Amino acid sequence: MLTLTDTAARVIRDLSAQVPDAPETGVRISSESDGTGSLVLSIAEQPESADRVVESDGARIFLDPQVVDMLDDKSLDADVDEAGGVAFLVTDRPG
Repeated sequence: MLTLTDTAARVIRDLSAQVPDAPETGVRISSESDGTGSLVLSIAEQPESADRVVESDGARIFLDPQVVDMLDDKSLDADVDEAGGVAFLVTDRPG
């Protein structure tokens, strides 16, 4: 199952808090439809019916069924630059 670093969980909580009146908000991870295997992260007010929900330290991730196996042994990290820009990084989970 995908895990989140403390930084990723904090960033996701902060992003989710920006959506008023939507307590189920989280970040949805899906794959590009072009077949490249690229991932798309987006803010979602709730999971889609087939999504797997991962919760960690108050952060919610919604995994599209097509990415569940790909991310099973991975960890999601985040980096915030001085300007407040966010970059997410998927890494191998430490063994």
